[in-house]
Amino acid sequence: RTAEILLALFRTVPLSWRRLLFRGIFGLFYHLSASHRLITLYNLRRAFPEKSDGEIRRIARGAYRNLGIVAAEFFTLPTLTAETIGRFVDVEGLEHCRRALEKGKGVLFFGAHFGNWEMEAVAVSLLIKPFVVIYRPLDSALLDRIVWTVRGATGNAPLIKERAMRPMLRTLKENGMLGILIDQNVDCHEGVFVDYFGRPACTTDGLALLALHTGAPVIPGHMARQPDGRYRLVLEPEMEVIDTGDRAADVVINTQRFTKVIEATVRRYPDQWLWLHKRWKTQACQARR
Repeated sequence: RTAEILLALFRTVPLSWRRLLFRGIFGLFYHLSASHRLITLYNLRRAFPEKSDGEIRRIARGAYRNLGIVAAEFFTLPTLTAETIGRFVDVEGLEHCRRALEKGKGVLFFGAHFGNWEMEAVAVSLLIKPFVVIYRPLDSALLDRIVWTVRGATGNAPLIKERAMRPMLRTLKENGMLGILIDQNVDCHEGVFVDYFGRPACTTDGLALLALHTGAPVIPGHMARQPDGRYRLVLEPEMEVIDTGDRAADVVINTQRFTKVIEATVRRYPDQWLWLHKRWKTQACQARR
């Protein structure tokens, strides 16, 4: 009940005011939380050694500003419909997803914590059809309830990643869609190491395993904020899945190819990705041990 009250309360605040409020909050967080700021700056310096210190700081502040905007717009998401989503989003490539669904094997839709990934999920659910979203529960029960409520408001079904394999397989068998974000660090037993911005990054192998096992089409997507504040949702053509018969090697090869799609998008809009996340936390030496 508390989650519903908080959602309703924040929705009474005009969106423009909310954007100002949350941008200010995350701007303060950038200055007050030295540990997260240093993680952000370190990650950016390693990823873009060619950029000046001024450029690195500008991108870092932009990444925090992006989080503030995502937080502000989050409370609006349950009110969006297929008729009103166009006020916020332009769309490119819907035909790729619809063509993939015609194969009858379901669709594996992947992306990153980039732009406004929450509105991206809502837009796909309204313009194509609702899908199952894989996620990790938040540490705060209240925040988790708020997120669960918002993500399910337009028909999407949040699915906790632990013990999710059977529901995921069932969804694909029923020609449903799965949404998976593959840009966060995982433990060495949950993924494989692939190159991300020139550094080994432990990345979930779930997407590649599902693609190889089911033959479901894999569609990359992202939603980038444009200079005028609107978003552009881009659904890219179905990716070829490499299947040589060597499952272990194929998982690494495909995970690397999927990750390079993410990297290309982040390089184009570096201030819209989650740089304060410890993306390279898991080290290859841990896997060897």
